Amino acid sequence: MGSLFREHLFPPGHPRLSGLDRLDAYSYGDAVRDAPVVADVLRNWMKLFQDETFRGITSDGVVIPGLFTLGAEEKAPTRKAVTAAAALLEGLSPERRVQLTHPLGSRVWRAWMNPEFYVNRYGLRLEELDAATRELVMQLVRASVSPQGYQTIRNVMRINGFLGELVGLPKILNEHSYNINLFGSPSHHRPWGWSLYGHHLALNCLFVGGQQVFTPVFLGAEPNEIDTGAHAGTTVLTEHQKAGLALIRSLPPELVDQAVLFHRKRDPDLPPGRLHPGDELHLGGCFQDNRIIGTEGLPVATCAPEQKEQVLALVDLFLGYQPDGPRTARLTEVRRHLDRTWFCWIGGTGSDDAFYYRVQSPVIIVEFDHHAGIWLTNPEPERFHIHTLVRTPNGNDYGVELVRQALNEPHLLDGPA
Repeated sequence: MGSLFREHLFPPGHPRLSGLDRLDAYSYGDAVRDAPVVADVLRNWMKLFQDETFRGITSDGVVIPGLFTLGAEEKAPTRKAVTAAAALLEGLSPERRVQLTHPLGSRVWRAWMNPEFYVNRYGLRLEELDAATRELVMQLVRASVSPQGYQTIRNVMRINGFLGELVGLPKILNEHSYNINLFGSPSHHRPWGWSLYGHHLALNCLFVGGQQVFTPVFLGAEPNEIDTGAHAGTTVLTEHQKAGLALIRSLPPELVDQAVLFHRKRDPDLPPGRLHPGDELHLGGCFQDNRIIGTEGLPVATCAPEQKEQVLALVDLFLGYQPDGPRTARLTEVRRHLDRTWFCWIGGTGSDDAFYYRVQSPVIIVEFDHHAGIWLTNPEPERFHIHTLVRTPNGNDYGVELVRQALNEPHLLDGPA
């Protein structure tokens, strides 16, 4: 039996792809600025990026104070990351070093976006670096994440290259279609960080002493597998799909009724604007740093103890990219606020159904969303196109609240590039 996504490849000469092989990331990014639908999405996103200062995602427009405390020893891999960052800086020319580095309060933190539209051109683009310099970049990533997380990140990048081969557009979609940025000066004690972003991948990592804040994070794939070549058998995010289904199926009927907001992924009764042309159903995507996301669905406080543990295990799965120490610290925070946590679901619960789900608490938001085709032909969401997100609400995405405490000054992420 072949991979399901192969039933949804564009035929040769299809208008969707016609002429795109003559474009690279820059010219394609310029072209989509005037494309129907896309132009409006980009215009709205750029307005949010340029006009807003950072406040943080909230459930009601008011940041809950006192949730995040500077000074805990989480055994973050700060020393390894500082060493890797220093090696990267040492390996760059003065010109490229300037391109890579930004003030700690730069708005470039908020420039990340997961579509393949290359419009926010900050930092160094991996495909424009030689292999040795790219390896220095990836050593910084490796030093900052768990071994499992590094494998997932590399698999997302490889799948992007596989997608480029599938559709014949390797100059737009490839394994190195990502930009790296460095913020502040690498330090064992003072705050600093880095970001890596591009198609279906966005990582934002902040270190301050022994602490690490590693959100926002976006991981996605279309398709979510490689079925030919050297990396055949690679899959991503299937565990998140299985664990979400296991949780909703474990609930008694009366709790399912609370958790399920709509029984169809693109239910006709969805509120106006809930289905977004760029984000589908997920709410915490690019440029949504100040969004109000109200709690909805099932209050986890009403669940049985074993189901509460399933919720924690699901969140832990989303945190799998983080090193052991920070991951444990985050899960402890989530457990502390478990009775203020909500779980919601949109879509079916059958073996082939597409769906969306979210776990939301004062200290974390995780989202899972099946999408329709962008580079494949499926007009409705399918299980082989997945987006996932991890956010720290109430003002600590990008580690903003810890930086504010460390520097004793506002940290609005509105500074220059």
